[in-house]
Amino acid sequence: MTEELVKEFYTGSVEDEWARLTQDAYHRLEFETTLHFLDKYLPQSPRILDAGGGPGKYTIELAKKGYEVVLLDMVPANLEFAKKQITIANVQNKVEQIVEGSIVDLSQFEDKSFDAVLCLGGPLSHVLDAERRNRAISELVRVAKKDAPIFVSVMSRLSVLIVVLTMGPHEFEESFFRPMRDTGDYPGHSGFTACHFFMPEELESVFRNHGVKVLEMVGLEGLGSHHAEEVNELANNKERWSIWLETHFETCTHPAVVGISEHMLLIGKK
Repeated sequence: MTEELVKEFYTGSVEDEWARLTQDAYHRLEFETTLHFLDKYLPQSPRILDAGGGPGKYTIELAKKGYEVVLLDMVPANLEFAKKQITIANVQNKVEQIVEGSIVDLSQFEDKSFDAVLCLGGPLSHVLDAERRNRAISELVRVAKKDAPIFVSVMSRLSVLIVVLTMGPHEFEESFFRPMRDTGDYPGHSGFTACHFFMPEELESVFRNHGVKVLEMVGLEGLGSHHAEEVNELANNKERWSIWLETHFETCTHPAVVGISEHMLLIGKK
């Protein structure tokens, strides 16, 4: 079952996932760009659901800002790690709950019970079955209050095709390539787990079908996608890095940039 494959993968990579978003300047683009748009759209002091929040990186950042946060994830190892990090950060009083569960079934939460709903880093991409993915979106929308912002980031199909290109000609001979190219579905191969890679128009469409008004689409790594070495080198020079960040935030919402970015963020309003 796909869910078990995903749980197994993330159980074995808890510390890597915790470190991923801040390990270097390139990966911080995803993290800091997400935080930038959270700051832009979050209401003053909401109760937030961090659905599929993994080891708690965003939960802790938002708790530090004074928000009340509920962290949900389906991987027990992630939640145990998150509890320790939340204690280290001394934000226990702002983390209302740490609960095990799947984004496909949020029945432990009542309708319209959150002022904002987050599903960041790609949990929705790891729901391979289209019907279950649709149910997950329905659940994320259901638990959001009227007019609440909904933030969902996923992995990009166009971006992963660029990754395959860099991996060498043999990858094009693999049986997974054409189905992944044409449908976005990837059963798990070459060191990564099962995943659905989204086209930007697909992501917008499925949320609009659930009555969500799409406010903005963002390419989180932006023009720097697939240029980790160059981005990290540029970050060593404060002045040049400042110019690049300015350029990044001026261009990261351009449709062409959204499509090729490794992760794309949808910001919607119920």
